[in-house]
Formats: sequence, C-alpha cells, structure tokens
Amino acid sequence: MAMDVGQGCGMALRGQALSGEVVELPEPWRSAVVTVVLPTYNEAANLPVIVAELLSLPLTGLRVLVADDNSPDGTGTVADELAEKYGADKITVVHRPGKQGLGRAYVDGMTRAVAAGADFVVQMDSDLSHSPEYLPQMLGTLLATQADVVIGSRYVCGASLASEWAWHRKALSGFANLYVRALLRLGVRDVTAGFKMWRASALDTIDVASVRSNGYSFQVEMNYRSVQHGLKIVELPIHFADRREGESKMSLKVQLESAMMPFSLRRRAR
Repeated sequence: MAMDVGQGCGMALRGQALSGEVVELPEPWRSAVVTVVLPTYNEAANLPVIVAELLSLPLTGLRVLVADDNSPDGTGTVADELAEKYGADKITVVHRPGKQGLGRAYVDGMTRAVAAGADFVVQMDSDLSHSPEYLPQMLGTLLATQADVVIGSRYVCGASLASEWAWHRKALSGFANLYVRALLRLGVRDVTAGFKMWRASALDTIDVASVRSNGYSFQVEMNYRSVQHGLKIVELPIHFADRREGESKMSLKVQLESAMMPFSLRRRAR
C-alpha cells in the first residue's frame, strides 16, 4: 500500500517539507538507532560535507555506513579519516573490491546495518542531492503513519527538482517514472527515488540480501518487492538538488538495465 503525504497539496505541509528547518523529535524516537548507508564511488569531495551534516542532526542514535567501491579518487581513505575523526561508533567503512554498482553497494550496506542492530536504515546519495535535513521528518512520518518505508519523493505535491537540471534530464527522469508506473502499477509516484527510510523489519520481509539488480532498477525492484509483500509506503515531498561536486554515475548500461527491469519483474510474477 502506497500513500502520498503531499496529497491535497496543503500549504502547511509544503512549507514543512521545503522550509529548510530541521524537525525536532522527542524521545525515545530521537535516540533510535538509524543507520544511513552511503554508497560511494569518486565522492572524496562530497563525503566530508554530507557526513558532517548527518552527524549534526538531532538524532543521537544516527550512524553512518560508507560502502566504497575502491574509488580511484581516494574516497575510501577519506572515509577512514572521517571514521577516525568521529569515532568507530558513528562511522563504519566497508571497503569493497571494485566498482560493482549501486545496487550491490546498497545490499551490502543494508544487510550489514540490519545485522548490526539498526532499527531504521536510510538509503541516500552521497553527492548531496538528498538533503540530510529531511531525515528527522522522514522518521517522524514513518512512526506517525506506521509506515514500513518512507520515500523522499520528487513527484508528489510540494516537491521540486533542481533548477540546474536541463530540460532533457527532467524529461528523462519523468518519463522513466511514467514508464515504470504504467507497466507495474505500484501506486508509487517516484518509483526510481533513491532517498528512503526503511524499518529494519521491512528489509527482512523483502529479503534485501537476495536483490540482484543495480542502478535505478534496484530502486524499482525494492519498491516492487515492498508492494508484493503488502508493506505500507509513504511518499514525502522533498527538494531534489543537483550534485555538489563530481560527475553523475548514470551510464548507458544502467539505463538499459533499468528499462528492462519492469518486464523482468512481471515475468517473475507469472
């Protein structure tokens, strides 16, 4: 079951979602164990910034897990330095043998986070296109609605996209969502979103360790499995910013895999 928190486009909700103010949660929720999984490949410039923003949030139980695919720009070394700076109780670094794709890094990081005792697991980009300030609001929404997963959505009422995006990039993103929604009918507006907060129990339910897809198709399969298992999905409007530094990892191979994933999922369901 999917639900759009922005339904009706109320002005109060829109202001809350996009105002830039960090939501303060009461105890015991502010000290819940929340692990943020950051997959990295050549994010040496962005990683210190996003880690600092994450660890400054009013969530005392927040942890960061960096899954680095042996970045040639030294991101893994930067991650180790950050772990030394903030402490091993705040940052865990997983050094992976090479570039194996976004999905593989997420599966590795999420399974480790759940095994280490996380109550909630966050997936988000390391390039600062997803603002950490939304995390307390996402946690509050998840708890208030008794959802299994909250999506930081670009395509619900009150959300917005980076003004720096060229028209063709916006068109491609919008088309990809329409295409997948038309084929799979998941009831989710932003089916390719990479900004989500999961209950650890939900990741166990969908058996995240068995997910094999990559790139945007990883996001689609995660949503598909959630719907198939009857999990409650809530979409929260966000502003999706342009990356701060570096280049996009979107390749032709990733785009083709994403295009084929809906057909693959439909075949499996027969």
